[in-house]
Amino acid sequence: MAIKLITIMGHSVKPSKTKAKENLPTPTSLRCILFILVHMQSKKMEAKPFLKWAGGKTQLIPEIKNALPKDFGNKEFTFIEPFVGSGAILFWVMNNYPNLKKVVINDINTDLTDTYKSIVSSPLELIDVLGQLQAEYHALQNNEEVKKEYYYEKRTLYNTRSTDQTTHSALFIFLNRTCFNGLYRVNSKNHFNVPMGSYKAPTICDKSNILAVSEALKKVVILNGDFEETLQETTPNSLFYFDPPYKPLSQTSSFNSYAKDEFNDAEQIRLRDFCAKLNVLGHKWILSNSDVRGKNSNDNFFDDIYANFNISRVRAKRSINANPDKRGELNELLITSYLNHVQLAV
Repeated sequence: MAIKLITIMGHSVKPSKTKAKENLPTPTSLRCILFILVHMQSKKMEAKPFLKWAGGKTQLIPEIKNALPKDFGNKEFTFIEPFVGSGAILFWVMNNYPNLKKVVINDINTDLTDTYKSIVSSPLELIDVLGQLQAEYHALQNNEEVKKEYYYEKRTLYNTRSTDQTTHSALFIFLNRTCFNGLYRVNSKNHFNVPMGSYKAPTICDKSNILAVSEALKKVVILNGDFEETLQETTPNSLFYFDPPYKPLSQTSSFNSYAKDEFNDAEQIRLRDFCAKLNVLGHKWILSNSDVRGKNSNDNFFDDIYANFNISRVRAKRSINANPDKRGELNELLITSYLNHVQLAV
């Protein structure tokens, strides 16, 4: 027999099989009440990244804002982000530009894009699983060994990819919020292999934000594929923001095993060719990447391949290092297809 779904404010909820006791609300009704209360609060919230992402662009928003085309937002436009990651720029654009007509995000990481889709389709079920994971994990904060066992048990379960989609997405968020520095790295077998982080009681289940994100993403086209496939979603007034896996500054700083296939120099050049194609078609774009010349003054890789475009250097904090003494500020590149004023790094 098919299970009838209850629809509340655009979200489908499976009714509980538990029989209601006299004068007591059922689990489903309790969830509905909770949803309504949190939903009302989330309606007043701006959606923000639900992941802690290594290399996230929140800190560069002022520089990216300065790098936007001067007429940006004066008329309806399409925003396309082919390497969405945690979506820091995505949510910032959606919260600040009312003339946004269409939004397209993409990522090669299927587990990531499936998590975005789970937030859209099943936010309540996702909150349920995340709430349980958070309660269990926080209960172990005074027992480091057991907490570590719990983390690696969940990591192993995640890598089996044997759970339902909602649970898998919840595990994706759990691992992201509890692993080392929000790093996402996989091996050649596509197994997530980042060790546990040192957070005592991280926020794993942010109910209000998940609902706010769910509401925001209803207007977003979510793709899972190669970055070039986003071309088919363009409109006459489109702006791309590219945040690809960065070219490593050294062998020990290589974190571009973001997917099982490496994003190497050949891929960086293919991305440049795609940007050149967009330029010919009249689409505008901004691209971020590492400043390899800042590490090695003889390494002109990006200065050479993007010589026909506009390159600026901005300051950013580096946090992905097990040794805190090796963290600090460094230059990053902001490259645009158009000439605009950007404050250069000093």
